[in-house]
Amino acid sequence: MAVGMKRIPKLRPGFRFQWEPAQNAYVLLYPEGMVRLNDSAGAVLKEVDGQRNVADIVALLEQQFPDAGSLSEDVSDFLKDAEQQHWILFT
Repeated sequence: MAVGMKRIPKLRPGFRFQWEPAQNAYVLLYPEGMVRLNDSAGAVLKEVDGQRNVADIVALLEQQFPDAGSLSEDVSDFLKDAEQQHWILFT
């Protein structure tokens, strides 16, 4: 089941998203460790700022990657997984 397009995701307290040159990838840092993100996950989390809703994030990514087609299901599925992993929460 998809997440609601009007919901606003944000990183959970204690989590930090950043580019890590040594990993040559975006990573998600948290007190217990680090998650190395693939390109798609990094692109989505880069747009998670606690202000944009899911629909806004999808629109931004579709502008950045016009050849990808509709991204709403992929973005929604990833954000649902990220919420289940306790990386993000929705307001």
